[in-house]
Amino acid sequence: MEVIFGRNIEEHPEPIKAEVKGEIPNWLQGILLRNGPGMHTVGETRYNHWFDGLALIHSFTFKNGEVYYRSKYLRSDTYNSNIEANRIVVSEFGTMAYPDPCKNIFAKAFSYLSHIIPEFTDNCLINIMKTGDEFYATSETNFIRKINPQTLETLEKVDYTKYVAVNLATAHPHYDSAGNVLNMGTSIVGKGKTKYVVFKIPSSVPEEEKKKSCLKHLEVMCSVPSRSLLHPTYYHSFGVTENYIVFIEQPFKLDIPKLATAYFRGVNWASCLSFHKDEKTWFHFIDKKTKKDISATFYTDAMVLFHHVNAYEEDGQVIFDVICYADSSLYEMFYLKYLNAEFKENTKHFSLPACKRFVVPLQWGEDAEIGSNLVRLPSTTATALKESDGSIYCPPETIYEGIELPRINYDYNGKKYRYIFAAGVQWSPVPTQIVKVDVLTKKSLTWREEHCWPAEPTFVPYPHAKEEDDGIILSSIVTSDPRKAPFLLILDAKTFTEVARATVDVALHLDLHGMFVPEKDLKSQED
Repeated sequence: MEVIFGRNIEEHPEPIKAEVKGEIPNWLQGILLRNGPGMHTVGETRYNHWFDGLALIHSFTFKNGEVYYRSKYLRSDTYNSNIEANRIVVSEFGTMAYPDPCKNIFAKAFSYLSHIIPEFTDNCLINIMKTGDEFYATSETNFIRKINPQTLETLEKVDYTKYVAVNLATAHPHYDSAGNVLNMGTSIVGKGKTKYVVFKIPSSVPEEEKKKSCLKHLEVMCSVPSRSLLHPTYYHSFGVTENYIVFIEQPFKLDIPKLATAYFRGVNWASCLSFHKDEKTWFHFIDKKTKKDISATFYTDAMVLFHHVNAYEEDGQVIFDVICYADSSLYEMFYLKYLNAEFKENTKHFSLPACKRFVVPLQWGEDAEIGSNLVRLPSTTATALKESDGSIYCPPETIYEGIELPRINYDYNGKKYRYIFAAGVQWSPVPTQIVKVDVLTKKSLTWREEHCWPAEPTFVPYPHAKEEDDGIILSSIVTSDPRKAPFLLILDAKTFTEVARATVDVALHLDLHGMFVPEKDLKSQED
């Protein structure tokens, strides 16, 4: 197990033709881009956490029934500094590093006083984002790195703070029908306030500014004040509906005083996150038109979530599905010291994820009785109970247990939908299955194969799709048996039967997130 998690993966910057079994659909033309940690040791130093590894971007290019693979490390400033020093000199979330091994306590104190909010890494290892014709590797810091999606070459470094006052930003933006990007970030103690900022990056720029980035026209849509100045919530994603942005303020919080002194105290930034199990989880609904947070108070019990699945509106109510946990043990499980031969034993106390549905009524009669259920949907067991102080307590319905890395047909994002495509996790946080869940019937379809660890499934619709699940699923498969070559799997999304697989005779890394880029969206890269 440790061999898979802790190893350094060799990059393959030149395309390698895959061996195809089955038949690649003729209409499938484009590139599947994926991002994730690929290097965990530099010289004689090693990262503490799997999520800290240096970003390795890889791609599968589909062209006329053939598949070509390539991979390349993101040439971030972090990567270059580490390689030049032949050791880890840039701190990551789970690994605190010191550029000068002789640094004394006075130098540490000076660094602490000079950087209340630390300079974060540009090791953008989580996802790929498209803005206009440009593609960026992203993480959760204020830095993103532009890449060429065809060659995987690393281009310029972009600092969000030059366009919007945020210290952190999600790696899971949303895209509207016009291609505009919606994202959220946290502004820490800016002008004496800590707030969550929603911003939009337009899909195009005025004709006279064609050579400029869309980021130069970034627009702040609204902001939500944190319930705590020095303890803002951690969030990995958010939801959108036709009229609202759905933001969850969970009791998994970042301790700013601890963050500011982490370097001085010689501890990693991850130690500055803590779960407060006795606190509530608060729901925010930001009206896209008025740009204001709805004033009513909606909450549920303490939970931790990373991924929103989808959200939509029905009959004056907001329905949103999320993958949530009973505690924050997921992050702990991925420390490399636990990812060894005793992996199964180490992870037996891991809190398994569950897809849960919340239903929140945005309007109700003033004469509603205390304790009455305000949900008016017969299709769910989720409730919304009026409290004596006017707040609304929202217990969820459990849709499905044991799934993570959820994806949907993105044409249904923010709309009523039916199908979730996800990675299945059972005894550990490592996926061993690909699962399709029908949220209406709660029935599921599953793909699994011995010694196979599938990546997050990506749904690609047929060119003339009529139904929501008319399309295919793409997932890169890492194998835990060295005698079995890794491969890209293509499933029929409706039946979950195998369409084809493209085997590559190279080591693949366990990646995190990515996107499929149709050939038409790559034309501009060639201009």
